[in-house]
Amino acid sequence: MSFAKWIGGAIGWSFGGPIGAIIGLALGSFVDNIADKSAPLLGDRQTGRQSDPYRSTGTRQQPRTQSGDFEVSLLILASVVIKADGVQDQRELDFVRQQFANMYGKDRANKAFELFKRINKQEISTRQVCLQIKQMMDHASRLQLLHFLFGIAKADGLVTEDELQQIFTISGYLGISNRDYQSIKAMFYNSSDNAYKILEIDKSVSDAEVKKAYRAMAKKYHPDRVGHLGEEHREGAEAKFRQVQESYEHIQKERGFK
Repeated sequence: MSFAKWIGGAIGWSFGGPIGAIIGLALGSFVDNIADKSAPLLGDRQTGRQSDPYRSTGTRQQPRTQSGDFEVSLLILASVVIKADGVQDQRELDFVRQQFANMYGKDRANKAFELFKRINKQEISTRQVCLQIKQMMDHASRLQLLHFLFGIAKADGLVTEDELQQIFTISGYLGISNRDYQSIKAMFYNSSDNAYKILEIDKSVSDAEVKKAYRAMAKKYHPDRVGHLGEEHREGAEAKFRQVQESYEHIQKERGFK
């Protein structure tokens, strides 16, 4: 697969706005040829048909986020987090490469990491990028982005205050609530009350409220919520889902209810 087809075939709304500018600068003059070489791929990758970027529900909604839109957003925000503490730890870089290899396979991961290295040399307006993502990407996919960013920060064994502050800032720009932020953050820390934080409840709630919270969180983090991103992103979504299940089982055992 050529670089042009890899980019053009999987990206929709990311070709515009500040994210598109970052991609263009990263690829240099090469990006000038993308439109001509891969225009048929901007829609249906199998048939070459141009697709309507909006869901056909009769009302205008957010554009459909394709796998490449998520991928490029991830690369840009990963660069922001890795540079937050002023030190680009090799373990964090290796984590990004390995996660992309797990999701996309070796060939696509190599292309993604090459793009990442070019993006990483740029000064990025975090606010502008995040506002574009907030406007164009559905909530479940934004939560998946946040989960990945915590994984990057934790890859070297320690989430620094600078990294934590940067992820918190990104979360706010992405329109993610503090409760959702705290829930995902708790998945990366060991604490006696983390199970409650992941379910977004206090220790003082009743057993019935624990069950209600579990049902709500299981629905919010169900892997099917990001099914439109492709099977390559299902593993990451399943990891969040398992942590919700494990948190509920921990509270069940602790309280002794069924």
